[in-house]
Amino acid sequence: MPGSRAVLLDLDGTLIDSRPGIAASCLAALRVLGHAPDEAFDITPFIGPPLEDALRALLQRYDDDRLDEAVVAYRQHYGESGFLGSALYPGIGEALEDMRQAGLRIYMATSKREVFARRIAEHLNLAKYFDGIYGSVDGGKLDHKPELLAHVLSEQDLVASDALMVGDRRHDIAGAHAVKMRGLGVLWGFGSRDELETAGAGHLVERTADLARTVRLMLER
Repeated sequence: MPGSRAVLLDLDGTLIDSRPGIAASCLAALRVLGHAPDEAFDITPFIGPPLEDALRALLQRYDDDRLDEAVVAYRQHYGESGFLGSALYPGIGEALEDMRQAGLRIYMATSKREVFARRIAEHLNLAKYFDGIYGSVDGGKLDHKPELLAHVLSEQDLVASDALMVGDRRHDIAGAHAVKMRGLGVLWGFGSRDELETAGAGHLVERTADLARTVRLMLER
């Protein structure tokens, strides 16, 4: 439906605090590979990029290049229990409902495997708000945000200038710009204000209570 206003939302750090589950699965993957990771290690900087990029950075700490094995171990643990270690940020449900009431089309666009994103959305009762849920797929074709967002725009027949990408990391903003979309940064997630401003976010939101209003204002411009 060309001309329809649409908002595309990242998942980790934007809609949900997924840190506990991601951390548990990263540590589990490292243990499978024979490492003894520090339980107190801060996984936050590694949340947001595609999984392979995050695990590659983690493995470098151990001078280990077994990326494929780490990915398999991570996804096995995440699929069994890690995906349950996520909580909705307070106010997100209300923000999504406000956006629906405003007549916006709402899509999830995450670098997480689409199958996991759908399971999380069902588990947290989020699926009802979305017109579509998109994530990475087998083969790595949609692992990176520019390709993923281009896919959503094409499949849903959306016009980039009538759409807005919302996320908490530079990858979300850069991905939006790559497909001629505007990017809105949120500050309750895993990215910093400096990271989002440097990436060129058109606006920043500090509170979930202000998300729906800011999205509407940006799409009305």
